[in-house]
Amino acid sequence: MLSAAQLENYIKDGLACDYIKVLGDDGTHFEAVIVSPSFVGKSMVAQHQLVYAALGDKMRAEIHALSMKTYVPSKWQEINQ
Repeated sequence: MLSAAQLENYIKDGLACDYIKVLGDDGTHFEAVIVSPSFVGKSMVAQHQLVYAALGDKMRAEIHALSMKTYVPSKWQEINQ
């Protein structure tokens, strides 16, 4: 069973993150907030595709559902002021 911390590490290993928080306690359903400079200039779909690419086959094999909110660093800073 996959933990939220493991999933967080999988994403960080494949994507530069300024901030990441993953929640989920059943091992297959997760929620994530991800802030990455790699998202700059990309649509939300393209941002999510970068996360899926970082997860690779784990998305099909270990993760049933991943709800995510993705932000560029400037937007994240604006939200948290």
